[in-house]
Amino acid sequence: MQDILINWAPQETRVAIVENGAVQELHIERALERGLVGNIYTGRVARVLPGMQSAFVDIGLERAAFLHVADVHVSGAPPRGDGAQQVPIERLVFEGQTLMVQVIKDAIGTKGARLSTQISIAGRLLVFLPQDDHIGISQKIGSPELREQLRARMNRLAATSDGSPTGGFILRTNAEDATDEELADDIAYLRKSWASVRERGFSSPPGTLLYQDLSLVERVLRDLAHEATGAIRIDSKMQYDILKAFGEEYTPGSVAKLEHYKGERPIFDLFNIDAEIAKALARRVDLKSGGYLIIDQTEALTTIDVNTGGFVGARNFDDTIFKTNLEAAQAIARQLRLRNLGGIIIIDFIDMSREEHQNAVLAELRKQLSRDRTKITVSGFTQLGLVEMTRKRTRESLAHMLCQPCPVCEGKGQVKTARSVCYDILREILREARQFNPKEFRVIASAAVVEMMLDEESQHLAGLSDFIGKPISLKAEPFASPEQYDIVLM
Repeated sequence: MQDILINWAPQETRVAIVENGAVQELHIERALERGLVGNIYTGRVARVLPGMQSAFVDIGLERAAFLHVADVHVSGAPPRGDGAQQVPIERLVFEGQTLMVQVIKDAIGTKGARLSTQISIAGRLLVFLPQDDHIGISQKIGSPELREQLRARMNRLAATSDGSPTGGFILRTNAEDATDEELADDIAYLRKSWASVRERGFSSPPGTLLYQDLSLVERVLRDLAHEATGAIRIDSKMQYDILKAFGEEYTPGSVAKLEHYKGERPIFDLFNIDAEIAKALARRVDLKSGGYLIIDQTEALTTIDVNTGGFVGARNFDDTIFKTNLEAAQAIARQLRLRNLGGIIIIDFIDMSREEHQNAVLAELRKQLSRDRTKITVSGFTQLGLVEMTRKRTRESLAHMLCQPCPVCEGKGQVKTARSVCYDILREILREARQFNPKEFRVIASAAVVEMMLDEESQHLAGLSDFIGKPISLKAEPFASPEQYDIVLM
């Protein structure tokens, strides 16, 4: 059984999924950082550029958005890539025309947002394509037989009794094991959402936002709540009322689980979640047995190293390693969800000499990972004793969302010693003395560097001053980085 806790504030919404008193997932959304992708607008074509086969469309933003001919939906046209000749942009749109458009890429730098007239609305299990009539299946869903079974089920569920247009659907990866009832609920939700968008589109002027993907609070009901959810507690009465109204219309099965939290203690204090967030940003994760994990997130991949630490509880060394690795497998699965780590992940378990121990650890890892709502692929042990796996990137990792590279070390994780900086300064003074002829060299550096130059490196400093025939003075300044210094020619 799981509980969902929602901490809402105007600037930031935080959601924690808690099972058996332990935080399993964290979701954070900030008001100023919500993207435009998925938003549907009524737009007005401001300019058509035949030479670029594109158009600029005013959708009410600071800069006009960009619509390329390849993103213009043409009813009845063959699928792109079938060798059909592209219809020129000037025959598809004209200046002053009103279009319903959807943002497919956020504005970057000086470039406006990129648009498409092919509308799609995402649900929990399906993506609705109101302008199409085919059933698509995610490429990541199993065998051809399973795909055909799912397509047949969707054709039956999507059919309307009065023969009205049904629209097209794409089954998302997490729809592979969905029941008919769950699929039918998603179909009804998506059609109701589209009917509302279309109705507003008929009467709204250009620049009107017709549809925005659900806020994190609403996505709790659509994406995160399920049969195993015991309670959904939210600490804002206003958001509770909004969420209740949304649930009654779109996800009635989850409304009974909603609770307005009225306690004096902040809701995240109930399960010590702020402390868990701090731990999830740390490099080291301690295990109950005394072992620990070291998690390093790089641009290319994430590495997880398992260590026994102070665990000596088993009868022999092999059992100690085996039990540490079993506990690590459970902790790793939770940390991947908690930190939302994606891409390539390499796990270095402690070397195990017995094959049955390796198989048991791998089985435990797969068992714990099976609870993850994100698609995961796990390989066996390599010849080097490493486990390779991938986890689909769904959003920014927790560290990338909450942190930035250290301005002191610039993300390296280490800085030069004071002695190294001293020697850099001495070399720089020698270079400057060969080019310029000042009365004096003044060194401005951090207190640690100045102190070392006056103490342990004073002999070298005096020797350099004699060699160049110029006095060298020192001044300590509180620089942001201990590696930073200036040499002033007086």
